[in-house]
Amino acid sequence: MPSPNRGPRPGVIFDLDGTLVDTTYLHVLAWSRSLHDAGEQAAMASIHRLIGMSSERVTADLVGRPDDQVSEGHGRHFRRLLDDVRASRGAAELLSEVHRLGAAVVVATSAKADDLDAMLAAVGAPEGVVDQVVHTAEVEESKPAPDLLEHAIDVGALDRARCVVVGDTVWDVEAATRCGLPCVAVLTGGTTKAELEEAGAVAVYRDPAELLEHLEESPLARALR
Repeated sequence: MPSPNRGPRPGVIFDLDGTLVDTTYLHVLAWSRSLHDAGEQAAMASIHRLIGMSSERVTADLVGRPDDQVSEGHGRHFRRLLDDVRASRGAAELLSEVHRLGAAVVVATSAKADDLDAMLAAVGAPEGVVDQVVHTAEVEESKPAPDLLEHAIDVGALDRARCVVVGDTVWDVEAATRCGLPCVAVLTGGTTKAELEEAGAVAVYRDPAELLEHLEESPLARALR
């Protein structure tokens, strides 16, 4: 935490899954395999639409109720795929530049705590670049509820007026909107530009590398000036 004598900081809150790491379709596969194990079935396209929400919300939509067995199965299958996790193009460089320019870097994710170390390592950001990491287990409700982003603001001691969210799903955009924050979106999670803009994204980029390329004129400038 910043010292008590230091005022609120400008900051950028980054989603992890699908934004900084290319994991969306690994999660789809893990959910599909877990459903099969439980004698359930859902089209992968349907599963994809739900990635970014909590396990409870995903299972409630796919099987009609929260299902611990399916949730635990997803976690088990996903952990077997951790060696296939790769950083999104430009992720580490974007985090490093935001940090260099003086904004706090906070990662706010729906990922399970047991998977965080492996995924953050896959991002490859230098030590000290990420100021805080918060995850869904620390709050009451997951995205699209604003709880996780509100928690990120509190934990990071961020100045809400100089804070921007970066994510890849409509759930990220909706959570940011409900939190009163602008959301910049990237296409690395497989959601279309039109869907993200319709949800309220203030700008959409192909990936973190393209966002970095246009950083000075992007909405992130709100947090960097």
